Amino acid sequence: MIESRLISLLRRSKSVTQKFSSSNPREWKTFTTPCGFSNEHQSRFYSSLPRFIPAARTPVAGSCVGYGLRSLLQSNCKNFYKPPFRNFSTAASVSAKDTGGLKLLVTAGPHAQKAVGIWLFVSAAWVFSMVVLGGVTRLTRSGLSMTDWKFTGGLPPLSDEEWLVEFEKYKQSPEYKRVNKGMSLDDFKFIYWMEYAHRMWGRALGIMFALPFSYFLRKGYITVQLGLRLCGLFALGAGQGLIGWWMVKSGLEEPASEYAEPRVSPYRLAAHLTSAFVIYSGLFWTALSVVMPEPPAESVAWVQGAAKVKRLALPVSFLVGITAVSGAFVAGNDAGRAFNTFPKMGDTWIPEDVFNLKPLVRNFFENTSMVQLDHRILATATLFSIGGLWWSSRKLDIHPAIRSLIGSTMGMAALQVTLGISTLLSYVPVSLGTAHQAGALTLLTLMILLNHTLRRPSLQLLKTLPSVVKTA
Repeated sequence: MIESRLISLLRRSKSVTQKFSSSNPREWKTFTTPCGFSNEHQSRFYSSLPRFIPAARTPVAGSCVGYGLRSLLQSNCKNFYKPPFRNFSTAASVSAKDTGGLKLLVTAGPHAQKAVGIWLFVSAAWVFSMVVLGGVTRLTRSGLSMTDWKFTGGLPPLSDEEWLVEFEKYKQSPEYKRVNKGMSLDDFKFIYWMEYAHRMWGRALGIMFALPFSYFLRKGYITVQLGLRLCGLFALGAGQGLIGWWMVKSGLEEPASEYAEPRVSPYRLAAHLTSAFVIYSGLFWTALSVVMPEPPAESVAWVQGAAKVKRLALPVSFLVGITAVSGAFVAGNDAGRAFNTFPKMGDTWIPEDVFNLKPLVRNFFENTSMVQLDHRILATATLFSIGGLWWSSRKLDIHPAIRSLIGSTMGMAALQVTLGISTLLSYVPVSLGTAHQAGALTLLTLMILLNHTLRRPSLQLLKTLPSVVKTA
C-alpha cells in the first residue's frame, strides 16, 4: 500500500517537472524573478506616490519593490506556509539572497509593505503638522503660558476656579510681569489653549506611532533593521517632549537685565527644532525606503547620470539643513523683528555691532545683528546652490523623475526666499512666519526625496538594465 502511494507521488512529480521544462523559458523566468512588477507598473506606482508625501506634491517616477520567493509564498501560498509570530521578521536574510543584495525593510509581502509605508508617511505628516503648530505657538507668544509640565499630560482647566488657578501661576512668570501685564482671562485662555494643543498633539503622535508599531511587530511585518531604526526614532520622539520643557523652562527664568524681554534660550529652541527636523527626516526617509527599495532606473546611462547629480545634491542638502537651523536662532533671538529692510540691513549692508559680544563665537548665536546676517547669507547661498544644481543637471542624461524633482526643488527654494523676505518686510506676521517655517521643512522634504531617488540600484537590477533607454 505504501509502495504504491510512493510510486504515484513520483509519477506526479515527474509530470510536473516535464510541464515546467516544456513551458516558455520567459514565463518560467518571470515566475522565479524577485521583482514582480513590470516597468509600466513601476511608473504607475511612482506617479501615484505624491499622495503619500506629507509636504510636497512632486511628480515622481521609478521602479517598484521586488520580492523574493519566500515573500511570494507568504502572499500567495498561505495554505502551505504560515509566518511565525515573532517580534521581528527573520525573512530578511533570505530575501537579501533572493534579491541580489537588496535588503527589504518589510518582507511579508506587498500588503504588509503598503500598510507599513502608509503608517510611516502618516507619522511623518503628523510631525510636519507638529512643526507648523509649534511655529504658530511661538509666533503668538503662547509657549510660556503653561508654567508646569507632566510627561503624561493631563486635563485642561474645566471650571472657572481652575482657570483662575492657572492664570495666577502665569502671573508669577516674567513674561506676564514684563510683557503681558494686565492681560485679561480670555486672552490668557487663548495662549493657554495654543500651548496645550501643541503638547497634546505631540502625545497623541506617540500613541498613534506606538499602537501600529506593536501590531506590525506582532504580525511579523517588521525586520530587525527596520525595528531598531523605528525604536530609535520613537526614543527621539519621547525625548522631544523633555527637550521642549527644557526649552520652556529657560523662558520662565528672570532675564539677566531688567530691560530684557523674557524669551526661551535660542540654543534650546534650536535644539528643539533640530530634533523635530531629525525625527521628520528619519520617518520620511524610512517610509520611502519601505515603499521604494529600488530607485527609478531604466538604463545604465541614467544610473550614471544620477550618480553625478548625487555628488552635487549631498552638499546642497547639508546647506539646506544648516540654513534651517540658523532660522531657529533667528526665532530664538527675535532677530526677524530687527532690520526689517531688504536687501540692506537698515542703512548699511553689514551692521557695525556684528562682533560686539565676547568671546567672538557668541555673536553667531546670540547677537541679533549677526544672527540675521548669517541667515540672509545662508539663504542666498542655498538659493544659488540649488540653482547651480538645476543648471548642472540640464545637460545630464538622467531619469525624467529626477529632472522634474530638481525643477520642483528649485521652485520651492525661490518661493522660500520670497516668503522669508516678505516675512521680514511685514514685521513677522503669524501667517507669513508660519508659512516660512513650513516652507523650510517642505524644501528639506524635497531634498530628502531627491537624495533617496538618486540612490544606486541593487546589483541585480543593474544587471538587467540596458545601456541606454530604448526610444520608440
